[in-house]
Amino acid sequence: QVRLVESGGGLVQAGGSLRLSCAASGSIFSISNTGWYRQAPGKERELVAHITSGGITNYADSVKGRFTISRDNTKNTVYLQMNSLKPEDTAVYYCNAKSNPVVVIGKFDYWGQGTQVTVSS
Repeated sequence: QVRLVESGGGLVQAGGSLRLSCAASGSIFSISNTGWYRQAPGKERELVAHITSGGITNYADSVKGRFTISRDNTKNTVYLQMNSLKPEDTAVYYCNAKSNPVVVIGKFDYWGQGTQVTVSS
């Protein structure tokens, strides 16, 4: 079982920035569609940013222009750069890596344990 470990969360004032990292225990991101999700108390988990194994990115409307997802396959790490943070961004952020059936036969769906992001007003 591959492990995903998120880091970089913390407490920041509105308008500030944080950079989240998701490190994998194996070289899987080259064959994965990777996403950053977040879940606030009492809310459903939502997709924030997504990047395919081919490098195509997509973002939730609420974070477009503020968040950037990127990947470094040589370091087995996916990043989420978060700028102009708002209190509404407060949540636990989770990293997910799911097999891309175009490039891999075996199916997998890995999740990290999450990192807390708190934005004060």
